[in-house]
Amino acid sequence: MAPNSLTDTNSPLSADQAKRVQQALADLDASQRQWLSGYLAGLGAQAAAGTTQAGASQTTPTASTTLTVLYGSQTGNAEGVAELAAERAGAKGFDVTLLSMADASKKTLKAVERLLVVVSTQGDGDPPDPALEFHELMMGRKAPKLAGLRFAVLGLGDASYEHFCQTGKEFDARLAELGGEAIHERMDCDVDYEETAETWIDEVLESLAGDLATPPPTQVAATDASQHVQPRYSKKHPFLAEVLTSQPLNGRDSDKQTLHLELSLEESGLEYLPGDAVGVVPQNDPGHVDELIEMLKFDAESPLEEGRVLRDALLTDFEVTTLTRPFLQQWAEWSQAPELRRLLGEEARDELRDWLHGRQIIDVVEQFPVEGIDAAQFSAALRKLPPRLYSIASSQAAVPDEVHLTVAVVRYETHGRARNGVTTSYLADRIEPGDRVPIYIDRNKQFKLPDDDEAPLIMIGPGTGVAPFRAFLQEREERGAGGDNWLFFGDRRFRSDFLYQSEWLKWRQHGLLTRLDVAFSRDQADKVYVQDRLREQAETLYAWLEAGAYVYVCGDAEFMAPDVHQALRDVIREQGGHGEAGADDYLREMQQEKRYQRDIY
Repeated sequence: MAPNSLTDTNSPLSADQAKRVQQALADLDASQRQWLSGYLAGLGAQAAAGTTQAGASQTTPTASTTLTVLYGSQTGNAEGVAELAAERAGAKGFDVTLLSMADASKKTLKAVERLLVVVSTQGDGDPPDPALEFHELMMGRKAPKLAGLRFAVLGLGDASYEHFCQTGKEFDARLAELGGEAIHERMDCDVDYEETAETWIDEVLESLAGDLATPPPTQVAATDASQHVQPRYSKKHPFLAEVLTSQPLNGRDSDKQTLHLELSLEESGLEYLPGDAVGVVPQNDPGHVDELIEMLKFDAESPLEEGRVLRDALLTDFEVTTLTRPFLQQWAEWSQAPELRRLLGEEARDELRDWLHGRQIIDVVEQFPVEGIDAAQFSAALRKLPPRLYSIASSQAAVPDEVHLTVAVVRYETHGRARNGVTTSYLADRIEPGDRVPIYIDRNKQFKLPDDDEAPLIMIGPGTGVAPFRAFLQEREERGAGGDNWLFFGDRRFRSDFLYQSEWLKWRQHGLLTRLDVAFSRDQADKVYVQDRLREQAETLYAWLEAGAYVYVCGDAEFMAPDVHQALRDVIREQGGHGEAGADDYLREMQQEKRYQRDIY
C-alpha cells in the first residue's frame, strides 16, 4: 500500500468514503490540494463559529465578510485570475460573489462593500467585449456614487502596446473618483501575468484579513502523497505533442505561407472544445540569439541564476524581439542616450509609436550602444518568453486524439533586417513531423457554439481567422446539428489562398454549410473584403439575425474586426429601420445573449 493512503483503519472515514477521497485527490496537483486544505479549514472555522450562536439553526455570512470579485475578460485570462482570487478569498473565510462585468449593473455595484476588479485590455486600449456596456456605464454620467466602497484593481495587458492595461487604469481612477477607497495599489500585468496576479491576490487578502470575524485558516502543508499525483498539463507544465502533419495551405504562386498542423494528444488527457485555443511554447531563432549575443559582446556561456547559461536562457526563457516600454526605459537609463530619453517623454508619445513600428530589441542595442552591463543585468531587463495562442481548427469529437492548428507564418523586412515571427518561424523552419512541440489548452469561454443545435450560425473569418469555424462545422457535423451555417471567408487570391477550399465545398455540397460567401481582395482592381460581402447580403443577413442567428467573428483586431462591426451596424440600421443608437443597442443585446462573439487578436 502506498504511503499516506486513506483507509477505514487509519481515518474516521468508511472504506467507501476513503476510496472516493483518495480517487479525488489523485486528480489534483500540489497547489490545488493546498488550496483545498485551506478551503476545508475555512468551512471548519465557519461551522465552529456557527455552533457558538445559541438557538441558531444555521449560520449566514454577515455583511462584514462579503467580497465581490468582478472581472472583464476577452479570452479567459482575467476570468481565470478572478476565479483564483475568489477561491482564495473563500478559503480565508469571505463570503464571495464572482461576477462578470457582462452581468454587472448600477444596482449590484451600489450594494458592494469590498470589490476586487480583474480586467484585461484589448486592441488599442479597449475594454473586452463582455465589459463594454459596464465600462460605458462606469465612465458616464450615470455611474453610481460609491462612498464607502473599498476596492482594488488588477489589469492584464501586453507591455508592447502603447495603451498597456488601459482599461484597468481607467477603472482604478474612476472608482476613486466615485468615492471608493483603494485598499491596495493597482497592479498591471504583462503577458506573463501569473506570478504578479498571485502576488496581488495574496497582498489584497492580507490587507483585508482584519475584516474577518475569525482569523483566516492556516493552510496545511502538502503531504508526501503529492509524489503520486499524475501531472496536469498547463502553461507551466506543457505537454510535448508529436507533430503528425505539417502541410502548406497556400498555392505555389502565393505571397503568403500558411500551415496546417496536426498534433497528437494521445495519452495526454487534454480536452478541448471548439472555440478554445492551443498555447504553443516556442523557442527563439538560434541565429537571432547568436547575433544579439555577439552585438552585446557577451560570452554565450555566461552563467545565470538556477544553473542556466546565457544562450540557453535567451533561446527558451526570454522575449528577445518585441520591444516594451519597461525595456526601453531601462535601456535609456543605461545608455543615457538623449534621443532615446526624448522619445520616452510624454510629449513624444506619437513619435515613439511611429519609431517603434518594425523595430526590435536588437535595433535598440545597435543604435544606442551600452558599455558595462553584464549578461545577468541584460537578461533581467527582458520579459519572459510568452506562449502564443492559436485558435483550434478541429473538433475533438471528430479527431479524438488530435488537435489541428492553422498558422500564418510571419516574415517581413524592416529597417534593413529580415524579421520572422518567433513562434511561426519555429513551427515552419525548425519543426518537422515526428518532432514534439510543448503545448497546452487555453479555454475560451467567450467563444462557444450555442447549446441549441438548431440555432443558425453566421461565421466571419478572413485568413487564419477561419480556423475555429472549421472546428465549428466538424463539431456540428458530429452532433448532427440541424441549424443553418453561413461562412464569410476572405483572403488575397482565390487560386492560391482559399484555405481549406475542398472542405468548405464538400460541406456546401452536403448541405452542412448552407451559404458560403468569399472575398478575395487582390483578384480585381478594387479590393473586396468580408465586410463588403456582408453589406451585399444585407437583406438576407438581417433576416438571419431576426431569426436568432449567432454571429462569430475571428481574426485581426486592428482593422478587420472594427470594419465588420461597422458593417453589421449598417445592415441592422438600414434593414431594420434602426437609428445609430438603435443599431448599437441591437448589437449590445446580441452580445448580452452571447449571440455576437468575437475572438480577435
